[in-house]
Amino acid sequence: MLHTVAVLAFDGVVAFDLVVPCQVFSAARPGGEPRYEIKVCGPREVSARVVQAPCFRISSDFPLESALDADSIVIPGLSPPTQPPPPPVLDLLRAAAARGVRIASICTGAFVLGAAGLLDGRRVTTHWSFADQLARAFPRATVDPSVLYVDSGQVLTSAGVAAGLDLCLHMIRADHGAAVAAEAARAVVMAPHRQGGQAQFIHHPAPEPDGAALQPLLQWMQHHLHHPLTLTDLAGQARVSVRTLNRQFRAQTGTTPLQWLLAARLDRAREILETSDTPIDRVAHLTGFGSPVTLRRHFTNRLGVSPSAYRTAHRRQGHPAR
Repeated sequence: MLHTVAVLAFDGVVAFDLVVPCQVFSAARPGGEPRYEIKVCGPREVSARVVQAPCFRISSDFPLESALDADSIVIPGLSPPTQPPPPPVLDLLRAAAARGVRIASICTGAFVLGAAGLLDGRRVTTHWSFADQLARAFPRATVDPSVLYVDSGQVLTSAGVAAGLDLCLHMIRADHGAAVAAEAARAVVMAPHRQGGQAQFIHHPAPEPDGAALQPLLQWMQHHLHHPLTLTDLAGQARVSVRTLNRQFRAQTGTTPLQWLLAARLDRAREILETSDTPIDRVAHLTGFGSPVTLRRHFTNRLGVSPSAYRTAHRRQGHPAR
C-alpha cells in the first residue's frame, strides 16, 4: 500500500514549503512505481505567501480532517511565524500525534508544532534567523540552529527553505532505503545528502558598539586578522588590562575577545572561499590561522563542513574568481 503524506495548507502558508514535500515524495518512484500518495489538506481556499507578502491563493483537494488518516503529516512554514495557527490545525496535530502519526515541519512550521505542544522535551530546529525566537516561545524545547534537520522519532523538524528538501529525502531514506532516496534526489536535481548544516549559511555581523569603547579595537582587529594576535596584544592595543578587556568584551559583544576574533577570521575565510580560487594554505595565512590544518579544524568544528567543500557549495554566481 502507498504511504500517505498529508501536507497541510492554511492561510499564511509559505508557498515554497508547501510545494517541496509534494514534489519530493512524488519523485520516489523506483521502477516507475509510486511509493507515496500526497494529499494537500486544508480549507477550500487559502492565501499562500512568499516571505511575508501574499503571493497567490490556492485550493486544497482534501479537507483538513482527512489528514488524520495519513501515515505522515508535513507542516509547511507559516508567515509570519508568530501568528496564531488556526485552532483546527492544532487540534488535528494533537489528535494525529496521539495516534502515532509521523509529523514533520519545514522551516517556521516548527512554530505550529510548538503551539500544538509537540516540541516539549525535544531537540528541534528551524530557520536560523528564527531559532532564538522559537527558543523563547517554547522554552521546553531544545533548539539547535546549526543543523539542516532533526529527526526525534515521531516528530521531525527542518531548517529553512531548501532544508525541507533534505528532510523529505531523509524521510524517504528512512521509509525505503538509500537507493530510493537517491533516485528521488536525482529526479529533483538535489544531492542525496548535503555536507554540514545550516551553520555554514549563518551570517555573523560585527556587534554594534554601545558607546564606541570597543569600536576602534574591533576595527583594528578586522584589519589585522592575518597576525597571530594574543590577548596581551589586544589589551595593549586597547590600552587596558587583559581583565578589563575581557569584561568590556563580555558586556558589549556577549563573547570573549578570542572567540570574537575566531568568528571574524572564519567570516573572512568564508568570503575568500566564496569569491576566489585562492589556495587553502594561502587562505589560512590571510586569515591568521597559520596552517591549513588549523583552518580546517576550526572551519569544520564551527560550520560542519571543510573549507574545500564549502567553496564548492557556496561559490557565488556572478563573482568571477580573483
